[in-house]
Amino acid sequence: MALRRAEQRHRTAAGAASGADRAVELRGVRRRYGRGATAVHALRGIDLTLPRGSFTAVMGPSGSGKSTLLQCAAGLDRPTDGSVRLTGTEITGMSENRLTELRRSRLGFVFQAFNLLPSLTVEQNVLLPARLAGGRPDRRHAARLLARVGLDGKGDRRPGELSGGQQQRVAIARALVTSPDVIFADEPTGALDTTTAAEVLSLLRAAVDTLGAAVVMVTHDPTAAAHADRVLFLADGVLADDLPAMSADRIAARMATPPPARAAA
Repeated sequence: MALRRAEQRHRTAAGAASGADRAVELRGVRRRYGRGATAVHALRGIDLTLPRGSFTAVMGPSGSGKSTLLQCAAGLDRPTDGSVRLTGTEITGMSENRLTELRRSRLGFVFQAFNLLPSLTVEQNVLLPARLAGGRPDRRHAARLLARVGLDGKGDRRPGELSGGQQQRVAIARALVTSPDVIFADEPTGALDTTTAAEVLSLLRAAVDTLGAAVVMVTHDPTAAAHADRVLFLADGVLADDLPAMSADRIAARMATPPPARAAA
């Protein structure tokens, strides 16, 4: 039943979603580092649409372009060519100040390294995006988010007093504090044990299912990717495969025998 629902979400994602439903759009995105014969072509023409309320896993071998794809989609890096739109807003030529404002108000980020500020309390870390965006910090909202991620009553602690899994949950609460349209996650479970990783993935899944956010997650872990509705495989900077939800075993098998990448347009 869960797989059938996920496959239906994948068909919606692959179809022609209306502009209001498109969380992330990439058109002809290329990213080149350097020039001439030594240039590295990290992305070679990516066309992709990810709708709201979807969970997408991005996979591929080291050097395939998956982290570059996430960075370009999130406005953390600028493509050499092509167009990127976030929730209908063209960001490709946007100034750095406007990009920063957009990231603070409409995007959430979860990274393997947590990126919490050790001098701030857990509550202050969660509220930091709202403060940076110029909003009025809502301590009750922060408390509700911390309770949702299993950290009720821990708002006054410092990150150093928490386990790695608890710190990652703080990072997820921080990512949710502005009710973002899109959450970008780069190897969010890479530093966690199996049990804690499953808890973190369930929280990301809940952000999709209950809040309607789009989650874009780079991962090398088939078990993590099995939580997604859609699995993208990159190879040599191009989209090699775009598949609906699969079991961890099938994903691992797909990774072990990758088909030839499709040629870039």
